[in-house]
Amino acid sequence: MTQAKNGDTVRINYTGRLVDGTQFDSSGGEPLQFTLGEGQVIPGLETHVEGMEVGTKSTVTVPADAAYGPHRPEAVVTIDRASVPDNINVDIGTRLQARTREGRPMQVTVVGVDDASVKLDGNHPLAGKDLVFDVELVEIVQAA
Repeated sequence: MTQAKNGDTVRINYTGRLVDGTQFDSSGGEPLQFTLGEGQVIPGLETHVEGMEVGTKSTVTVPADAAYGPHRPEAVVTIDRASVPDNINVDIGTRLQARTREGRPMQVTVVGVDDASVKLDGNHPLAGKDLVFDVELVEIVQAA
């Protein structure tokens, strides 16, 4: 049987969980399609799918370094509450779009708030976490 290889466009069904079993994502009813080697999915998942055969099901634990990377403390900043417009929700857990010093948009999560300040985390929500994926290679759509 043919194995998925670098350059192949593949379709997978998957469920992503944290190591404590909490599900954070799944392909649902429609398989995820991506091309191996193009960095369209996290590196650890891509590496795992490479070499799989169509119809194969497996489970892989992807360490944080091969997923969304380590949690970087320098990506957590505290800003003055007064610098946030009153119409912006700053409840803990709210995802907001901010701009870097260079003007590029970036997603941040509110992780702390009081009357004087708002603490924002620019890390990906899954940064620093090992991830577990149940994977089924459904199809090799186009072989390289």
